[in-house]
Amino acid sequence: MQFSVPCLMGVEGLVADELRFKGFDEVKAENGRVLFTGDEDACARANILLRCGERVLWRLADFSARSFDELFEGVRAIPWEDCIACGEAFPVKGFSIQSRLHSVPDCQRIIKKAAVERLKSVYHTDWLQEDGARHQIQFSLMNDRCEIYLDTTGAPLYKRGYKLEQNDATLRETLAASIVKVARWRGREELIDPFCGSGTIAIEAAQAALNIAPGARREFDAARWNDAFAAAFSRQKEAAVAAERHEKLPLLASDKDPNCVRLTRENAARAGVGDCMDYAVQDALTVDWSTRTGVMMANPPYGVRMLEQTEAWALYGALGRAMSHSTVKQYIISSDEHFEEHFGRRSDKRRKLYNGMIRCNLYMYFKG
Repeated sequence: MQFSVPCLMGVEGLVADELRFKGFDEVKAENGRVLFTGDEDACARANILLRCGERVLWRLADFSARSFDELFEGVRAIPWEDCIACGEAFPVKGFSIQSRLHSVPDCQRIIKKAAVERLKSVYHTDWLQEDGARHQIQFSLMNDRCEIYLDTTGAPLYKRGYKLEQNDATLRETLAASIVKVARWRGREELIDPFCGSGTIAIEAAQAALNIAPGARREFDAARWNDAFAAAFSRQKEAAVAAERHEKLPLLASDKDPNCVRLTRENAARAGVGDCMDYAVQDALTVDWSTRTGVMMANPPYGVRMLEQTEAWALYGALGRAMSHSTVKQYIISSDEHFEEHFGRRSDKRRKLYNGMIRCNLYMYFKG
């Protein structure tokens, strides 16, 4: 089987590295996604282990679709009976970009009709109940090429399950994990997140350092499909849990807002790392950064959600002055294109990333 892992723009290489490091086969990074091949166990492992990908799609077909007839015939030719049992649900969603078939609702109807006709003929029935396990069909139409997938994941991979509530400027979990991966923090040197918010960066860093798989304790759609998938997910979850470590890390999550620190504690406890880090109510601007060592990862207010832009600029400037004599390596994510100007220094390196649909830059300072 071939699988596709859609991901936030800018992290394709990180997802590909994750897959290669874990021993997946035929890994290939493309714009916005990474491909790999494997069986049910590979599908389960990817869902359970991936930190930076958004979901795992089983790629069923790729064909030309310049007309609704071509779309219908291409979908009807797929052996749906091999993956969808009689009575199971198969809703359809997708998108169309630069294609003659530009109406997404019309494409949804055609794809649904083609799959229904195929399954009705195979199961010798005039009606499909669709009250069983869900098989979410996804399609993409780009430049008159149609790709058809089944979503094996269900709720996206960034929904780890530990954030029951969050503050206004939370990072997506997969983005936070990407920042940790870029920084190559493995729990050996000190790490501080001085704007911890709901704790996403600190929690993702702790889980990565302790080899706690993000999907080991959540449910996936494909685990309900058949015995082979169910057994694969059971095996891979058991293996992932067995590989975990639990120990105290040199990690501090802090914020000047006591409610944020409380929220971080609660989320960290649900994530299984509550006792693996320290917490503090403190203002990032009053920290004596000249005495700190290690790494700082931060998601300060952007100015478009929590603070007015002028207030955010003032915060960046004050933070830059506070850290001007620090040797701490700094990884700061911001959507403000003028961040460096107000921080007071050009970054040693920066990387374009996306927090959902918000374009950001990860500003990296390696020499303090």
